[in-house]
Amino acid sequence: MWILFAFGSAFFAGLTTILAKCGIQKTDSTVATAVRTIVVLVFSWIMVFLSGAQSQLSSLDSHTLLFLVLSGLCTGASWLCYFKALQMGNVNKVVAIDKSSTVLTIILAFIFFGEPLGPVQAAGVLCIALGTALMLEKKDTAKEKGKAKSSWILFAFGSAVFASLTSILGKIGISGIDSNLGTAIRTFVVLIMAWAMVFAAGKRNAVKEISKKELAFICLSGLATGASWLCYYKALQDGLASVVVPIDKLSILVTAAFSYFIFQEKLRPKALWGLFLLTAGTLAMVFA
Repeated sequence: MWILFAFGSAFFAGLTTILAKCGIQKTDSTVATAVRTIVVLVFSWIMVFLSGAQSQLSSLDSHTLLFLVLSGLCTGASWLCYFKALQMGNVNKVVAIDKSSTVLTIILAFIFFGEPLGPVQAAGVLCIALGTALMLEKKDTAKEKGKAKSSWILFAFGSAVFASLTSILGKIGISGIDSNLGTAIRTFVVLIMAWAMVFAAGKRNAVKEISKKELAFICLSGLATGASWLCYYKALQDGLASVVVPIDKLSILVTAAFSYFIFQEKLRPKALWGLFLLTAGTLAMVFA
């Protein structure tokens, strides 16, 4: 059953990226992240009360709370980097770099949780790494050198590193509690962090300037994120992190399809091969 939750996470994550891209055409990415986190927080706590998991709040120990908070901080950092990169760069390239977090997560899961990393899994990791490299078309990135927008690459890699740490810390944090409650607590941490960044950057007045159209897309992306998180952490709680994370990264297929029809972002043959390798590597991890 946890595999179905992992695939559900992938679908909603892909949808999140497209909706978020539509919502940050003119809106500052940090402000948009803070607003959409409110939606995710409300959604996640509704799920907590629907599942009756709020009864576990009194039994939370310091160890669990510490790792949930750390996971939330990494999530906040990953989101801020990801949506900044998404606002500045090409959707497919940003997502490809972000998905490279799979490789680091698998290695960390092997080190900390003793999860298997045999020949098939190793081949899957290699395919994912090669696929990511192929999707970063050098011709395009070379054209962007010297421009301010070239910094999207650094934000994208920052997103990948923090996303990987999020998965490992989150796996530890939800080991003894309901995954819905764990998600809600983490989201509260992300909310504080996101709004702290808005106020620190002096962008609080920008909230009033968000157009109704972009606000609608930001809120919809928040709902999609909430659905993705609930599926993701349920799968992570019941399954192997080294399998759940690669499946979640299949959201790149959803993103590539929507970005083609909505933003007319076409993948060149080299990038298509990269997408194929990413998918093949992920499936190798699943069936292994």
